[in-house]
Amino acid sequence: MFYTGAGTSGRLGVLDASEVPPTFGESPERVQGIIAGGVTALYKSVEGAEDDPVQGALAIQQRAVTPNDVVCGITASGRTPFVLGSLQEARKIGAKTILITCNPMRNREERWDVEIDLPTGPELITGSTRMKAGTATKVTLNILTTCSMIKLGRTRGSWMVDLKPANTKMRYRMIRLVSHLKNVSLDEAEKMLESAGWNIRTALS
Repeated sequence: MFYTGAGTSGRLGVLDASEVPPTFGESPERVQGIIAGGVTALYKSVEGAEDDPVQGALAIQQRAVTPNDVVCGITASGRTPFVLGSLQEARKIGAKTILITCNPMRNREERWDVEIDLPTGPELITGSTRMKAGTATKVTLNILTTCSMIKLGRTRGSWMVDLKPANTKMRYRMIRLVSHLKNVSLDEAEKMLESAGWNIRTALS
């Protein structure tokens, strides 16, 4: 899946995509974030980048999107040219398309495979979509990736079974998981994980 967006929407897409590998053990290629203006736009506004639909289409081409992929456009207004250009190109390729907006009253000149309109209403500070719209969008992206990973078998019950031992916190989480699911002590769980090369599925088998 490819998220595409500009400004706050683009940053939220990149953020959600970046959280999938450590949470679910997926490769970084499984869910990718595309932001208008490129990496610089993650920490600094790139003026005008969101207004170019051609660049949106080019970004889809550069990521080698195929008919087997899903492109999810994120735009609070529902009319950001970069995002719509991305979706149009994805549709030409044959990929499935999703549009997430916070503007149910938007102009619906084009139709996408799935359209999610979040009725967040006016912002406390007019036009500052990093507030209510941004919060609602973050929750929606979490739901999309979490449900997708559950469908792909990346969880067992409410537990993440494809964690990687990237740091102390992750290793302890893995130990607690094995301890709970195998009904053994934390020490025993750690030994089981060590014997399994810190692979939770192997330790549980």
